[in-house]
Amino acid sequence: MRYLLARQSALSYVSRLALLGLVLSVAVLVVVLSVVNGFERELRDRILGVLPHITAQGYTPMAQVDAQAFIDSGPYTGLKALAPYVSGNVLLASGDVIAGAQITGIEAQSYASVTDIAMYTSQKSLASLDLASYAIVLGHKLAQKLSVDIGDQVLLILPVGAYTPAGPVPRQRRFTVVDTFASDSLLDGQQALISLRSAQKIFRTGMRVHGIQGRLTQLFEVESARQALFNGLGEQRVRVRSWQTTQGNLFQAIAVQKVTMFILLSFLVGVAAFNLVSGLMMIVEQRKNDVAILRTLGAGSLSVVWLFCTLGLLLATLGISLGLLIGVGFALGLPGVFSGLSSFFELNLMSQYFISYLPVDVRMGDLINVSVAAFVLTLLATLYPAWRASRLLPSQVLAHE
Repeated sequence: MRYLLARQSALSYVSRLALLGLVLSVAVLVVVLSVVNGFERELRDRILGVLPHITAQGYTPMAQVDAQAFIDSGPYTGLKALAPYVSGNVLLASGDVIAGAQITGIEAQSYASVTDIAMYTSQKSLASLDLASYAIVLGHKLAQKLSVDIGDQVLLILPVGAYTPAGPVPRQRRFTVVDTFASDSLLDGQQALISLRSAQKIFRTGMRVHGIQGRLTQLFEVESARQALFNGLGEQRVRVRSWQTTQGNLFQAIAVQKVTMFILLSFLVGVAAFNLVSGLMMIVEQRKNDVAILRTLGAGSLSVVWLFCTLGLLLATLGISLGLLIGVGFALGLPGVFSGLSSFFELNLMSQYFISYLPVDVRMGDLINVSVAAFVLTLLATLYPAWRASRLLPSQVLAHE
């Protein structure tokens, strides 16, 4: 402790610089991992929460009675809930503004068990779709683009409509906006929901549906759910797509990025840890007389090694602890700072991502991994100075004293 807390010497200055490097590298590693964790959490909870996990789409529309019979005869292995749907791409118009959208016809009650999108509506329910004949729920960004609010009307246009002597006429119908949802994802600017009955009329499917959407019991139990859908609906009648097809590459990319960033930034921690070598070597050089006297009093080589390893580990413990505190504090405050700077400078830095804000998720497991990695690297860095100290010969050191 006396060596560690020595003042007014080059030793303390070098040790503080090495300690500062360790603090900053640990803090940077914690912040980066927390941001990557945030993106992974948002992908899992928001994107995979508001989207059906698996979809069985018929090559041709299937009878609604058959689809409902299959749903009612469950439960099936790997599938938590199922719901019929009708879907297609349309144009939505309000005044002079036209926007493309993906429309999905649903049954409010069954669809609420397939996705969590009802949680992000203003009424926390999709029951409002059943209150009017032609009701629609819009993503809030789509509603802003069309400059409409709850109670307003939008014109839904199908690009392909009926053929008349004057040529093809687009099919269109006015819908009343009964609610909006804000999931802070790309869906807010692309998705719209209507009742299943309205969708069947618009797309003229009669009493048929385009397919069945489902929610998985476990996110990675895709194969068992896929097989259940094939067995019940017929592999030749439907094609099955899961979240791994639509979002799997992004999920895998985030996982690989997290591992890669941890490894790369661990080198930064390693550089900071090995900077302690110079400080410890100066300690050995400055305190060699003390080491020689200890050796003449009977201290063995292992005792000297343990002394300097303990000194290095004290520095490591202090640096890692401060780094964790600073990293966690900065990570927790980063979303607010990012949002404030984006608003102040009117920047939309997250426009290319599936969410519109910076997510952060500080996990205890990552803090433990960072601490262990930094501690091991620092221990390795202290071994050489400690070994050099144990090799000092008292007769040579004290020869001119």
